[in-house]
Amino acid sequence: MPDVYDADVVIKLKSRVTIVGALVNVFLSIIKIGFGILGHSAALVADGVHSLSDLVSDLLVLVAVRLGAREADHDHPYGHRRFETIATVILGVGLIAIAVGIAWDIYGRVLHPERLLIPQPSALGIAAISILANEWLYQYTKRVATLTRSKLLLANAWHHRSDAISSIVVLIGVAGSLFGYIWADAVAAVIVALMVAKIGVNLVSDSIKELVDTGLSDEIVDEIRAEIAATEGVRNIHLLRTRQMGEDALVDAHIVVNSRITVSEGHMIADVVRDLLIDKFDDVQEVLVHVDPENDEYKVHHEKPLLREDVEQLLKEYLAENYPLIDGFRIHYIKGHLELEVILPHTMFSLSQQVNTIKNRCIVLAQEAEQISRVLVFFKA
Repeated sequence: MPDVYDADVVIKLKSRVTIVGALVNVFLSIIKIGFGILGHSAALVADGVHSLSDLVSDLLVLVAVRLGAREADHDHPYGHRRFETIATVILGVGLIAIAVGIAWDIYGRVLHPERLLIPQPSALGIAAISILANEWLYQYTKRVATLTRSKLLLANAWHHRSDAISSIVVLIGVAGSLFGYIWADAVAAVIVALMVAKIGVNLVSDSIKELVDTGLSDEIVDEIRAEIAATEGVRNIHLLRTRQMGEDALVDAHIVVNSRITVSEGHMIADVVRDLLIDKFDDVQEVLVHVDPENDEYKVHHEKPLLREDVEQLLKEYLAENYPLIDGFRIHYIKGHLELEVILPHTMFSLSQQVNTIKNRCIVLAQEAEQISRVLVFFKA
């Protein structure tokens, strides 16, 4: 099996199946419209127009596949996948318009029964050929769509399946007309039009959901949440957002880790979460993980927090001449407050008077600085 994650292979697979579909649809459009006119079958002509719309959609898919496969650039940092989505919207709108046109033509014929067509027996054979050809196209296109995870190709596959089903309706309508039910062919044409319209509405609806960044299904989101929660080092998940871009899913997650671990360990946990989701879910291609020391989703910040520069200025002020003696300090932002760790070099271990002075000044700092909850003093190992 080819490596479906190789961009060139994916493009070739998508292009090949679409070209095959286009060639078959050229053949079907010609024979259905031609024999529909010669054989006096409105339903077969409608089905031929349906196949013609498939040909247009195949060309649209070819263009979209080429555009959507382009690499990310400065103007499109997330890539060009949504060209396929836009193409799907255009395809859906086109199908709706075609369905309305077919229904309008049949409506005119119903108002004037003398214009109703009585099909010839040859229409039965053409409908049968169409059923077999479109069902084969459906199976072939669906297989490639699954392999390449392409929603656009999957939509096109169902387009072929709808052609097969509509040809079955045509077959029944033509047979009914031949047995004396003169309305059967017109009714079959209307049913085909309704089927085409439904497919168009579904394509437009699903694509618009993607364009407005609708999240993945609740089932998939629950699975993603469970995988993140089971990752070692993750204490909680307080924000999880998903969206679709072409056949790819993008995930943004805010995870809570131990507030006392180092930045590098927190980053490592985030990398594990990202790699796990990409490996576990085929559609997930990009994951952004934000690491939090606590659940701050609903926290309200009433004032500007103290930053390192502010804390350094306070230490210089409270420790005065003893400030140069410290080896450094660490800051923890927890529960809306700041915890400060002052680090002394191990060489000061025997200088009890200076150490006590620094500890006492740190206690005063914690009491007088509103945002600082406590200050701890440690010796560097």
